[in-house]
Amino acid sequence: MAGTKENDSDLIRSTKTQGGVGGLKAVNVKSGVPVSNNRRALSEINKNIIRATPADPYAFDNKGKKPIPVKKSLVPAHRPVTRTFSAQITSKPSLPLPEGKKPKIQPIPDENDTEDFDIVDVEDDFNAPMFVQHTEAMLEEIDKMDEDVYEELALDIDEADKNDPLAVVEYIDEIYCHYRKQEMLSCVSPMYMVQQQNDITERMRSILVDWLIEVHYKFELMEETLYLTVNLIDRYLERTTIPRKKLQLVGVTSMLLACKYEEVSVPVVDDFITITDKAYTRAEVLDTEKEIVNTLQFNLSVPTQYVFVKRFLKAAEYNKELELLSFYLIDLCLVEYEMVKFPPSLLAAAAVFTGGCTLNRSKQWTKTSELHSNYSEHHLLECSKMMVCLHQKSGSGKHVSVFKKYSTSKYGHAARTEPANFMLEEEDLWA
Repeated sequence: MAGTKENDSDLIRSTKTQGGVGGLKAVNVKSGVPVSNNRRALSEINKNIIRATPADPYAFDNKGKKPIPVKKSLVPAHRPVTRTFSAQITSKPSLPLPEGKKPKIQPIPDENDTEDFDIVDVEDDFNAPMFVQHTEAMLEEIDKMDEDVYEELALDIDEADKNDPLAVVEYIDEIYCHYRKQEMLSCVSPMYMVQQQNDITERMRSILVDWLIEVHYKFELMEETLYLTVNLIDRYLERTTIPRKKLQLVGVTSMLLACKYEEVSVPVVDDFITITDKAYTRAEVLDTEKEIVNTLQFNLSVPTQYVFVKRFLKAAEYNKELELLSFYLIDLCLVEYEMVKFPPSLLAAAAVFTGGCTLNRSKQWTKTSELHSNYSEHHLLECSKMMVCLHQKSGSGKHVSVFKKYSTSKYGHAARTEPANFMLEEEDLWA
């Protein structure tokens, strides 16, 4: 080490201590003058076995007066493994040892060190340092792993929102756990049309929802309002039998209730009467409103597709194109009665999954999306294939309100996106 005299051959270290403290002094052999430096030399600490070989057969005592003979003897010194030696251990791979044998550690001598070393067999008393044991354990674990396969880790999608109080990151997991429990209570039976209704059919429901989507677009209402409107209609029709002539009245009244729940600026009753070409009176609308809320027991706080799709889009690290395409697929499902059998969370997850496959022309469902949606690819395949079929025929037929809505520049012309036909053609890929 630069600046030290620990390798000076003219210095002899005394093995005696003063006052039982262990302070060591060094003297110069030629001059006999004690060296004032009381610091213990590093070489005295860093040697396993030290053999004192003085340049002169005699050495002065600690007072520098009377010469005393120095016997050659071995002084054992227990020390940790030097950094040079530890680097050698960690840099070289471990070799297998014969059964019943333990490794022998041999110190690496320093180039500037002139002292002799005796190699001690530590086969019977070997205790490797803790960091060496940890390193060997890590190497053993790495050997067991397949280096070509790495498990994908889920991302923390709320990391960027921790300082945003409106994001309520501390409670977000509990909130969506509550949503999942509540959505099962707000779902309707896929057979309610046959079991409960006598005068209306699935086709009539599709015509009503398709018309309400156009009304929603003209009123420039929020997306949450549309999903809650359809939810209120299905839940009310599941519990109450109505005549065909009241179906449109139930539809506009459900949208009025959804506006009161979701919107800041609520359309008035006369606005809804006008869009029905004054087919109903104000009194009929208000009476129907009371009937619906009493039938549903004032339970309007239900999780819809909207709350789930926003969360799943965030997990998918979405862009604007994926967001619009996902909402387009969900709106297509609103019109079709056969999609009622899927809960809102599954529809939202399938829309994000299908949208990603449509844009990337390959399956796109990461571990992060699976973690936050609680749905794997296998759970989404049935719903996703049905969405692709709806996407294929969205521009044709009688129900084209969704297609016209998403063909505008406001919605990024999402309806013009080429459907993911490969999801239907390559059956083996999704098996």
